[in-house]
Amino acid sequence: MTLLVLAICGITVISDGYDVVIYGAVIPSLLHEPGWGLTPAGAGLIGSIGLVGMLVGATTFGTLTDTLGRRRMLIACLCWFSVMTALCATATSPQVFGLFRFLAGLGLGGVLPIASALVGEYSHPKTRNLVFAILFSGFPIGGIIAALTGIFAIPRFGWQAMFLFAVLPLVLVVPLALKFLPESIAFLRTKGRHAEAEKMADRWNITTDDAQNVAPASESHQSGTGSGSTSSVKALFSRSYIVATLCFLAMTCLCLFMIYGYNTWLPELMRRAGFSAGSALGFLLVFNIGAVVGTLVLSLAADRLGSKPIITVTFLVSSVAVTVLSLRLPTVLLYAAVALGGAGVNATQTFILANVSKHYPVRMGATALGWTLGFGRVGSMLAPPLLGLIIGAGLAYQWNFYALAVPGVIGALLIGLVPRSPGAEAPAGRAGMRPLAEHT
Repeated sequence: MTLLVLAICGITVISDGYDVVIYGAVIPSLLHEPGWGLTPAGAGLIGSIGLVGMLVGATTFGTLTDTLGRRRMLIACLCWFSVMTALCATATSPQVFGLFRFLAGLGLGGVLPIASALVGEYSHPKTRNLVFAILFSGFPIGGIIAALTGIFAIPRFGWQAMFLFAVLPLVLVVPLALKFLPESIAFLRTKGRHAEAEKMADRWNITTDDAQNVAPASESHQSGTGSGSTSSVKALFSRSYIVATLCFLAMTCLCLFMIYGYNTWLPELMRRAGFSAGSALGFLLVFNIGAVVGTLVLSLAADRLGSKPIITVTFLVSSVAVTVLSLRLPTVLLYAAVALGGAGVNATQTFILANVSKHYPVRMGATALGWTLGFGRVGSMLAPPLLGLIIGAGLAYQWNFYALAVPGVIGALLIGLVPRSPGAEAPAGRAGMRPLAEHT
């Protein structure tokens, strides 16, 4: 049955990826929308507004989830961003469109940390990197769907159709989630709903150790690491966790800088390197394909060797790959470098979040993931304008690739500074869980 949790959360993340990427697909249409007078600078501002909404949503909803429940908040975020994205199709001006993008961003930002926390709880520790890889592959898959949908829909039905398709998750996924998606067992325990938690654990064939996995609510509040949103945030920056928290925040910021830098500027940079417009877009497609395939393959190694050494390797691989793109090499080698770059940066982000899921107690997992992803949005917001400044300064296109390579080197150093989890020496709270395949 755990596969059902992964499927529901995975489809939700695909929807998330679709809703985020469609904006890039419709920008050319919006720039020529009659009566809007939208400039490239204005289009960039609207894109940033959506990312600001995601930052607010990730930190806010991720924190509230540990108070209100993961199942409830995931369904609420899914409904919210589906409706707000669909309303973008009704916008009559850039200002109204930007407002709907910001509001949609609130729900979009909340989806990933909540889905991550829920899937992490219902997965076995030995397969968690693979589970996270499958989950986060949904984002580039959503992007691929958005690109293919745009090729078909925009010429026939206009840019508005791209946003109307966003209501499909509301119709298809929400009913499944309402019927089959379970609540977090850790959340039920911290709320003192022990009978319900035991019933849920029996139903899903999961055994947990109360004393090690989730402290009772009364003890949690005394220790300052309880289920309340305020105490969970305080615990992230307590003496026991502050070093790891700062490292995770910084690494996610660096990684998302690279991901959004790639996705925003790769076609233009390859065009400046001498490739045609069609070939330049081909690099972006290969980047996302590499992200999906590479992340799944690397997850198998991460489950065997641990995510920390793999994060070091993937950070460095992504830096080397983007540096190779600055060289005059045969096209086939450049495509290979782009695929490795896609695998490297997306696998890095996946394993960072898997590491976060393991490092903190389950009771504060959604808060930790929400803050990690929320702060990481700073990197995603900085990448497009900073790389644009390099292009605008008239520097050679290679300098953009160097700018994307530096964060990978810094990130590889930071993962080595993450200390051992305070609870690492205790037996795992989910030790009694059977592997993922046995939960069907």
